[in-house]
Amino acid sequence: MKEIIKNSLDKSISYPDYIAMVKQLAENGTTTGAEKSESLIEYTKLNDRRMKRWNKTLKIGQENIERLEKFNKKVTWLILTESWCGDAAHVMPVMQKIADINSNIDIKVVLRDENDELMNAFLTNGGKAIPKVIMIDEVTGDVFNSYGPRPSNATQLVNEYKAKHGLLTPEFKEDLQHWYNKDKGQTAVKDLITLLEI
Repeated sequence: MKEIIKNSLDKSISYPDYIAMVKQLAENGTTTGAEKSESLIEYTKLNDRRMKRWNKTLKIGQENIERLEKFNKKVTWLILTESWCGDAAHVMPVMQKIADINSNIDIKVVLRDENDELMNAFLTNGGKAIPKVIMIDEVTGDVFNSYGPRPSNATQLVNEYKAKHGLLTPEFKEDLQHWYNKDKGQTAVKDLITLLEI
């Protein structure tokens, strides 16, 4: 596992570089990943706008800032994603804001379809759901936790809908976007702080 993680880290990029890449893809009318469908290209353009908005407007409350400032272990958050992933566009800016507060947290980004071995080691219910964050202790190189693809409350909504209807409909996906906009990243903030065990 450490070898797989090391290989992925070697080809990872920073969050600002990822933001720049998504912007470039959106401008060029293309997307990351193996499939280059019209809908995925449109999602990439949408996510470029979403991340810009969250990067500007996302706030972390004083109580959570104080908790984060107490975290004193050097860790890397290795994020598996693709530019078309809607959940990633909402969650990744939260992760970067947290890392901005505490320099012990280093964000690295890799693309799912280019890191199959890594993705297969961190499946969600047997699926390659993203974003997936692998939390690595920089001293030992051990994985101490993982997170994703969605904040806990959103996951609950998705699971309940799937149990009742089988599949996620376009209408539900729209409702989920409304949930993200209303939540303003706060559930993800709480989830991530909890996983750091502060």
